[in-house]
Amino acid sequence: MAKLIAIVDDEQDILELVSLHLKRAGYETETFADASAFYRFLEKEIPSLLVLDLMLPDEDGLEVCKKLRRDTRCAGMPIVMLTARSEETDTIIGLELGADDYVKKPFSPKELVARVKALLRRGESQTESKSISIGSEVLMDLEKY
Repeated sequence: MAKLIAIVDDEQDILELVSLHLKRAGYETETFADASAFYRFLEKEIPSLLVLDLMLPDEDGLEVCKKLRRDTRCAGMPIVMLTARSEETDTIIGLELGADDYVKKPFSPKELVARVKALLRRGESQTESKSISIGSEVLMDLEKY
């Protein structure tokens, strides 16, 4: 089953471009033009990763990021900020508030997809089973041991 990526950006062209490239890479996507629509979606489903613009019409993306990090259901979800804010201080603030990556517009869609893949790979390695098996008779669960 393909991983679901949510994309929140108020520019329709960006939503379509990012969605197209992520779908080509084998992901499912859901797009949202504002934070409110994304929050309604979160009531039903939690995506594997979020691509988030900072300048949204209804709420600042930094606030969205802070809220997601406080929500236990979303706290571990990787967040890639995709924004026209290109000052070093903007990048630092975004990363300190909980973003896992920060991509500045204009951007390379291929590089964005590569960053998404890297974040999702990292998440997979952290959720792998922590157990040791010896043959078919011995299985030691290192977390329960």
